[in-house]
Amino acid sequence: MNTSDSDTPTSRSAAKGPSASSAQVSDPGFVVPGWMHWLGGWIHRKPRTWIKLGNLETRAVRDAIAGKRVDRPVYVAGLARSGTTILLEHLAAHPKVASHRYVDFPPLLTPYWWNRWLEKVPNSKEQAQERAHKDGIEVTSQSPEAFEEMLWMAFFPDIHDPAHSSVLGREAENPEFARFYDEHVRKLLAVRERERYVAKGNYNLVRLGYLHKLYPQAKFILVIRDPVWHIASLMKQQKLFVAGETSEPRALEHMRRVGHYEFGLDRRAINVGDDEQTRRITELWEGDGRDSAAEASNEVEGWARYWAAIYAHVADTLDADPELKAACLVVRYEDLCSQPHDKLQAVFDHAELELDPHVLNEAAGGLHAPTYYQPRFSEAELAMIAEITGPVAARFGY
Repeated sequence: MNTSDSDTPTSRSAAKGPSASSAQVSDPGFVVPGWMHWLGGWIHRKPRTWIKLGNLETRAVRDAIAGKRVDRPVYVAGLARSGTTILLEHLAAHPKVASHRYVDFPPLLTPYWWNRWLEKVPNSKEQAQERAHKDGIEVTSQSPEAFEEMLWMAFFPDIHDPAHSSVLGREAENPEFARFYDEHVRKLLAVRERERYVAKGNYNLVRLGYLHKLYPQAKFILVIRDPVWHIASLMKQQKLFVAGETSEPRALEHMRRVGHYEFGLDRRAINVGDDEQTRRITELWEGDGRDSAAEASNEVEGWARYWAAIYAHVADTLDADPELKAACLVVRYEDLCSQPHDKLQAVFDHAELELDPHVLNEAAGGLHAPTYYQPRFSEAELAMIAEITGPVAARFGY
């Protein structure tokens, strides 16, 4: 199934690795191969074992990574369906850039050994497949993906518990994680033979201060989208993932293992430090199953309150931290679609990555607003979205 998130997750039956037949399900985009399900489950259940293996790998390849350092890492983050995946794909295509790829899963914590082993495995002809998101983005095992979350979960086991704040600011401390993370990225740079690291991690919206403390020269690209279109896209994906995970139970476990809780049967709100607000959003999403019309309205309200909570947190964080704000570029999805050349140029300029003009023109030519769905909200729902999200949206120029 692909695990990405852009408009977010699927896991890869096409990925290199032991072959296995997959059960027939209604949507093949949610199929998780048997070998991936088994190995991914083992790694997920034994994080400390794999941290030890990662440390062992670091010691074994110390000479290979001695000359590598994490120079100006680039972090792409935004609420799911904001356009982060397409930006990741363009940045990761740069010849100096390394990122996680679909093929890095499941043994993500030992990237050097796993990728060296894959080099010895015969390559089968691979055909790009559309992600489970049904958003027109096609991926292969070599496509970039948001797998960094597995590192965070290994060291912060409660990081996706809505009952607790997920915010990691400048005051956060975890020396073991900081060392492991830095060594992990250096190993990825070494095995990819690249100079710069790019990661997409939507949950990093609540870790900006901590990441900037770890890497003061880091570059952050934060993506936001008009709340009406954004909520429509989020709701579309929620329905898609509930159906997919219902027909293929392995897909639900896969999403948990890679740390994608944005959609599906185990959807979880990010707690930005307000327990009551998070409980309210969760209650709106869950409903009571008695009134379908009311539940549909609750779903809209839940997403509206979630959008407002996430981006209010981002705005507040940047306003309170001038140094961090200077390291961030905020990209509005609509501007990216309407002015692709200028906005992509701004993204690469901010990341301090030079881009050939021909490559930029080609990349810009493929960017456009989605045509495969339209928001279908009632007047009452549109008014509710405007009331809830309006004050926050205005802070970003909407």
